[in-house]
Amino acid sequence: MLGRASLVAVFTFALLASPSFAQTTLNVVPHGQQAPGVPWAKAPGILPADAQAGMYDRITPLFRNVTEQQLIPSADGSGFYKSSALLAENDPSYVTSETVSGTAPVAGAVSARIKRDPYGVPHIFSDTDAGAIFGAGYVVAIDQGLLLNQARTNGVAGLIDLPGIPAITLVLGLYDYKPSAKVIAETTAEQTRSIQAKGPEGAQLLRDIDIYLAGINARYAEASPATPKFTRTDIYALNAIKAQFLGEGGGKEIENALFLDALRQGLGRKAGDGAFADLRARNDPEASVTTARSFAQATPSVTKPRGLVRLAQGSFKSSALQLPGTSAAASALPGSKRQEASNILIASGSRSATGAPLFVGGPQIGFNYPGLTYELQLKSPNINVRGVSAAPFPGYMLIGRGADFAWTLTSAGADIIDTYAETLCGGSTRRYRYKGSCRAMTKVDAGTISKGGKTVRATFFRTVHGPVAGYAVDRATGKRVALAKKRSSAGQETVDQLFNQQMTFGRVKSAKDFVSAAQRTPQTFNSFYASATETTFYTSGALPRRPKGVNGDLPVSGAGGFEWQGLLPNSAHPTVTNPANGLLVNWNNKPARGFPAGDERFGSEGGIQRNNMLEDELRRYPKATLANVLAAANAGATQDVRITQFWPTLNAMLAKATSPSARATEVAQRLQAWSAAGGSRVDANGDGNIDNPGAVILDTAWKGITDAGLCGRLGAALCKQLEGRINRFDAPPNGQYAGWHQYMDKDLRTLLKRPVKGRYSQRYCGRGNVSKCATQLWMALDRAAVALTRQQGPDASKWTAKSTRIQFTPLPLRELQYTNKPSGIHQVMTFRP
Repeated sequence: MLGRASLVAVFTFALLASPSFAQTTLNVVPHGQQAPGVPWAKAPGILPADAQAGMYDRITPLFRNVTEQQLIPSADGSGFYKSSALLAENDPSYVTSETVSGTAPVAGAVSARIKRDPYGVPHIFSDTDAGAIFGAGYVVAIDQGLLLNQARTNGVAGLIDLPGIPAITLVLGLYDYKPSAKVIAETTAEQTRSIQAKGPEGAQLLRDIDIYLAGINARYAEASPATPKFTRTDIYALNAIKAQFLGEGGGKEIENALFLDALRQGLGRKAGDGAFADLRARNDPEASVTTARSFAQATPSVTKPRGLVRLAQGSFKSSALQLPGTSAAASALPGSKRQEASNILIASGSRSATGAPLFVGGPQIGFNYPGLTYELQLKSPNINVRGVSAAPFPGYMLIGRGADFAWTLTSAGADIIDTYAETLCGGSTRRYRYKGSCRAMTKVDAGTISKGGKTVRATFFRTVHGPVAGYAVDRATGKRVALAKKRSSAGQETVDQLFNQQMTFGRVKSAKDFVSAAQRTPQTFNSFYASATETTFYTSGALPRRPKGVNGDLPVSGAGGFEWQGLLPNSAHPTVTNPANGLLVNWNNKPARGFPAGDERFGSEGGIQRNNMLEDELRRYPKATLANVLAAANAGATQDVRITQFWPTLNAMLAKATSPSARATEVAQRLQAWSAAGGSRVDANGDGNIDNPGAVILDTAWKGITDAGLCGRLGAALCKQLEGRINRFDAPPNGQYAGWHQYMDKDLRTLLKRPVKGRYSQRYCGRGNVSKCATQLWMALDRAAVALTRQQGPDASKWTAKSTRIQFTPLPLRELQYTNKPSGIHQVMTFRP
């Protein structure tokens, strides 16, 4: 194996030798490139499978103390990031090399030269574009073979929206879904038609899929000839997994309607409607936004929306299957939740010490091993990119860089799914009324799902709107209705690839080109781009245009009078190029003023958000260096949003009453000290414990604080139901995306008579009595102090909690300290001015 000094020299040479407008180009992919059993793993010079996980973990304890030293690319895994340079084919750093060839449809004879660096990253070179795509298929069959085999049929569950069972749950849970022949034929034809409808770009996509499949099957013919050949259906199914996991939003109308009914029953109609609007936070004017430009949409009434079908709480019966070997609803199992932890920080030239954009960010795809993404470089006549791709992509780059630009995505969660309440005919559960006549639901025999020797039959019913998710009682009529979900991107999962086709084939030359490329996907993402002269973003998705007065947060009548009226035009999608403030910052927050949160993001886009932590950190650097921007990202990754954003308001409310004890006073002082120190949950000294006692104090007191903040007004039963809509705190190892601190901050500021935009309909803490509110909050701190004294002794300086650890699933890799930052790839990049 090469020594560290020689490897550093090799990578430095590569950086200097590769002509590019990029100046510093780094990345880390924590799950690495290896999967168990890959044949190149033991080649001389290949680093261990967990090398990049160690790098990813190593920077976490530095908090905001990141310097230029951390920007030195590591060639042997001992640093923090590795080079993401576009290497030449004759670069001396490669440790393996092979040439692969075969025959592909339309393209004929194809070949590619595959060279791997010490991290196992394949650099694929070909004299033809088809050869590069063939090589990518060959590589994915090696590096993601386990995923391909596990996901190729499980992904079909996403193509048909199998009720209550996300495809990613089947993949990560190692289930075996065998779709029926009819389902395979119908979904394959539907996907192919939607691609063909896109003209020449669609035709190229189909050709590239076929060439990519030739590469996959060429590898399997060598290594596992008994494996059935991969087909277009498999690629479509893989795209459905990605679409469900990352590219959808909305669909929680049933849960919202049941909670609204509970609020009405518990608080009365008027107060219940007001509380729902408060807690939903559909369009909070104080929410952090990526652009201050307004892309306003009307906020429909909760009291009298058109077409609303009110559901009676406790009446819902789900149609979701119970997976073999489980007692829980499939949608509640680990891995089923869409990811909401991607982030990006771009400082444009006006905010950069170099005068050119600085770029730090990436997607959060969970901590999975083997990884759901894999890294590669592609070089052919019209392709010159490096980054991460995934099995669904036919040789196209998901996220990465070209010679003079970089791009990334965050999930937008815009509302592209609605629930229609179907009026049932007579006493039937399978016939419903649509446009004046009764229709029979379509029964779908979707195949079988197996695990551990147990098998269940996967059957469900569809209406004209989509799969039936379940049944509930209409509060107005007392009769049962069927609840069907309609998704605007259905049948177009693979059309998303047209965006990545534009990026991969070098057709994006400007911010305007990038926005045009992003408009090609029906999936809901925030897409970000930076070059030496421009920065931009665009929020994509097939966004339905609902009839005036219809509230998309709640179920609407499916009788035919409230159908979508096309899609919102591209001009109504949030976007900005070269923002006036010089910053593009997003952590799955609201993209623009007036743009509503999707209904699955219940309460999560309130007045304070984790995105504020990144913004606060960046304010420390009026003219930032790349190390500064990385420091802001690294600090935000371990900070506690409650102490950095909510504590000042909470502390001000505490000042309105007298502390009940010396111990309560001390814990408040400890929280203040933790806030002043940056509010990090980091374990900097590596002893396995969070360094600051403030973390365990706030964690212990949090239920009491939130009880005081909301439950005195709502009552215990409604508070318990609210927990089903939004966690009291999205605690580590989760991403701190949601929490009741968002509600409490606005309510307490109102009680303190501070400026508040979007005031609530009623007062919650202390039922509007400032003294009572402050006293109850003090008692929560006092009870926490008593509990911690009993558990850990009287010396509060020694109180601590175990540092949260991150585990890779479904197979272990190495344990990481908690960090809330992108995991699919983390890119760190700047450009030459």
